[in-house]
Amino acid sequence: MNRVSTNFEQHIILDEAGDPMILEGAPSIAPALFGLNELRVEYDADTKALWTHMVPQGRPSFTPAMLADFERWQDLIQANFNAGDLHFLVLGSHAPGVFCYGGDLALFRQLILKGDRASLVDYGHRCCRILHRNINTLGLPLLTIGLVQGDALGGGLEALLSFDFIIAEESASFGLPEILFGLFPGMGAHAFLSRQLGSVAAEKLITSGKNLTAREMLALGLVHDVVPDGIGEEAVQAFIEKNARRHAGLLGSRRAIKRSWNLSLAELTEITEIWADTALKLTERDLKLMGRLASKQSRAVEKVREDA
Repeated sequence: MNRVSTNFEQHIILDEAGDPMILEGAPSIAPALFGLNELRVEYDADTKALWTHMVPQGRPSFTPAMLADFERWQDLIQANFNAGDLHFLVLGSHAPGVFCYGGDLALFRQLILKGDRASLVDYGHRCCRILHRNINTLGLPLLTIGLVQGDALGGGLEALLSFDFIIAEESASFGLPEILFGLFPGMGAHAFLSRQLGSVAAEKLITSGKNLTAREMLALGLVHDVVPDGIGEEAVQAFIEKNARRHAGLLGSRRAIKRSWNLSLAELTEITEIWADTALKLTERDLKLMGRLASKQSRAVEKVREDA
């Protein structure tokens, strides 16, 4: 298991099976939190930070299996931590060169061909519930941090927008490519971006289909810091240590901002239903483009894995 910082070594060791064990100074945490299939979880009792990295088994996207792990992850965090045990929640990815490619395009294509609106809506609603719980920090007084060390596209970017702070490495890229195959991002982009950028700028970004660099995202105010490649985890650790004493003030500020957003789960799920209805209107050409994009992304990841 990769160590995010030397502090982890004071509180987590591996047993004979290679599973993490929490040592003195940490709260009692159910082992299930450290046994998720597609999420690697580590806890730092010194800084009261829970680090999580996506470790997708296949294409780095929000497959049903990945969504199930996120749902379980959130449930276990709520069940195992109280206000004094957890101040920071970090999400990154161990997929080479990728934070997340977003929605499961292969699944979408299959459901669209079958005309299965109910399953499309169910998928979207699950994503929205996960994002809404993250926006509300699982009911705990914690700050959330997204760490981007690669591509964050489609739903991957939407997920990041639900975090309090985003720290990106220099080569990270961001985009909403759905318009390229006749669709739009349906799990939070409009809701988040219209509140942060205004509706005109949000619509322009969503319908452009363009990828943005980390620096361009920083200029928009959507990314909070850009650091050199390879030091993203160090930068997050430094952010946590720097802001430990300011935790209450930052937490209050973020709560005030999100109160002004007035973003309800109902709003998110209603937009998802518009997304599902739009998806069912895609043409054969659109579906071919969707399939090609998914294949291109899969090949790129496989090449990086082979070269590693």
